[in-house]
Amino acid sequence: MRSRLIQAFLLLAGLGAPAFAHEIRPAYLELREARTGGLDVLWKTPMVGELRLALAPVLSGRSEELAPMATRRTGSAAIQTWRLRLVEPLRGRSLRIDGLEATLTDALVRIEFADGTAWVARLTPQAPQVTLPERQSGGSVAATYLELGVEHILTGVDHLLFVLALIIIARGGWKLVKTVTTFTIAHSVTLTAAALGFVHVPQRPVEAVVALSIVFVATEILHGRQGRKGITAGTPWIVALTFGLLHGLGFAGGLSEAGVPQDHIPQALLFFSVGVEAGHFMFIGAVLSLIALARRAMLPVPRWAPLVPPYAIGSVAMFWVIQRVAAF
Repeated sequence: MRSRLIQAFLLLAGLGAPAFAHEIRPAYLELREARTGGLDVLWKTPMVGELRLALAPVLSGRSEELAPMATRRTGSAAIQTWRLRLVEPLRGRSLRIDGLEATLTDALVRIEFADGTAWVARLTPQAPQVTLPERQSGGSVAATYLELGVEHILTGVDHLLFVLALIIIARGGWKLVKTVTTFTIAHSVTLTAAALGFVHVPQRPVEAVVALSIVFVATEILHGRQGRKGITAGTPWIVALTFGLLHGLGFAGGLSEAGVPQDHIPQALLFFSVGVEAGHFMFIGAVLSLIALARRAMLPVPRWAPLVPPYAIGSVAMFWVIQRVAAF
């Protein structure tokens, strides 16, 4: 019964997963204001293959170019830097990301003012423009990073497939609660350590091993279907603890893409983590609801149906392993 809706979900997720496994990354704009009136600009835009998204930051008011734009590529993004001289004060100006309304991505803006304070905002295709306020409150930072955490997990199909595998293995009840809680604690530890700079791990190997961890749990599900129960079936929280530490490093990559406001580090880190967990439980709730509906439907399923979820999860994850290792 449990596999009916999971089967349908995996077929749909598997079709789109290779394209969306952490490939939807936000654009990032950083402005650093100097007391002398200079403004250093860093603009990072996602790339699809060799093509850069046609996005451009536009700041209202008068300014003069002090240094020409320099462009370089790093990973899956193009980074452009240049320097301006502000003729008018920075605060109170409007900022717009041209072209954002025609995309599916967001843009995170971080500004360091000359007085040492910082301000963070998240621009979306529906709201591509913002007015720079006099000062940012901790509450607005919390809202920005909460949304960013939810978005990061719900567009991270690799992490969601791992959670889906845990749902299948734990089979609901207290075992599922303990497993998910352990996973939460584990990845929160490494997310915090990496975000604060205590741990430095290259992101590409981490993402490859994250994919490999999904292959492992898919194999464990398959062994269980064949009557060969391993450590995952008996004590899934141990696996959740071990791989949760690894997945936390993957979440830290998403946070580092966005940047952390130095004067609001606790709020940003806390609410990004809360957003990730909110996204987790939204996903778990949706899956369990679909399973409950499937049980009520009482539809006949073929004998081989329980094998579909582990094979689908494992096949997609193995594709990611090969893809990510090849990108080293």
